[in-house]
Amino acid sequence: MKETFVKQRMKVTLENSILIEGLPGLGMVGRIATRYLIKQLNAKKFAELYSPHFPYYVLVNKKGSVRLLRGNFYVWRNNTGENDLIFLTGDSQAQTIEGQYEVSSCILNFVSKLNTKLIITVGGYRKEVEEKPNVVAVSTNPKVLKKALQAKALLGSSGNPIVGTAGLLLGLAKFQNIDALCLLGETRGYLSDPLAAQSVLEVLQRMLGIKVDMSDLDQEIEKSKQIVARMQEIEQRREEYARKMRKTEEGRITYIS
Repeated sequence: MKETFVKQRMKVTLENSILIEGLPGLGMVGRIATRYLIKQLNAKKFAELYSPHFPYYVLVNKKGSVRLLRGNFYVWRNNTGENDLIFLTGDSQAQTIEGQYEVSSCILNFVSKLNTKLIITVGGYRKEVEEKPNVVAVSTNPKVLKKALQAKALLGSSGNPIVGTAGLLLGLAKFQNIDALCLLGETRGYLSDPLAAQSVLEVLQRMLGIKVDMSDLDQEIEKSKQIVARMQEIEQRREEYARKMRKTEEGRITYIS
């Protein structure tokens, strides 16, 4: 394999389609949100993306079979609205700068042939969050951005870079005459963050006029909170132990006059 390519397994004909991209990234926000929509909408996989710029190992399943890392395209036909949805998620992002550009360009070339009018990339925005995470939005089209803000996203601040596929798809989309929007859920980033993904999903539902059951995600959020609470407890114990050790060492210090 010398270059990135898409292997289409099912022919689809779409009108005014929207691509929602959520590859692994900060807090796994994009991947969690995109995979949840795929599951809840029962979207069908129709294509796979392979690249020599993905990490150089294979995944092994429970039966002992192996496969290359890949991206997966899914489709959901919207029978009640004007936009069909394409979803892209996968195992990894490209590991080099050149690879990021090549993979992003390959994605754009592929979806442009499917009458895609808008690309929505989803990711995480690093921030210490105590309450409900906000969703930050930026776009190449003021009208699209306005729609995201009306869906309760917040305007992204200037000067902050958006790295990886989520950012490059925005920058390269204009060369295919496709509008692009990025939604970033606030997250600490060091653990998978279903709560940030839920915030993004709420904005997406308002924007796209769709409704999905969030109860399964609520269970994941509760598990995540328990993990964070345990980590905080361990960190507090570590700090207490460190303080006790410092006091013990200070008590052993003698001064010779």
